[in-house]
Formats: sequence, C-alpha cells, structure tokens
Amino acid sequence: MRVKVRIYCKQCGEKFVLRGRREMDRIETGFKRCLCDNADEFIIEEEAL
Repeated sequence: MRVKVRIYCKQCGEKFVLRGRREMDRIETGFKRCLCDNADEFIIEEEAL
C-alpha cells in the first residue's frame, strides 16, 4: 500500500514529505538521516494515498 509520510526532525526542526510503501509493520521510504546528521529522533506521520 502506498502512503504519504511526513518526517519531522526533533533536533533541527527540518520537515520532509515523502512517498513510501507500507510493508507489514514497517514503512519504507528510503529515508536514512536528516541534514543535521540525526538518524534516530524523528516524529513520523503517515497518510494513505
């Protein structure tokens, strides 16, 4: 299932809007880390397309 994902970085406040796939309990977007090099602390919101 395709989903729209909003990712907010808790460290610098940067926002990203991506499309991804929901697979079981996981969402795959290809996103690895923020521009500030944060790889762990995010707020993730998902919306069905």
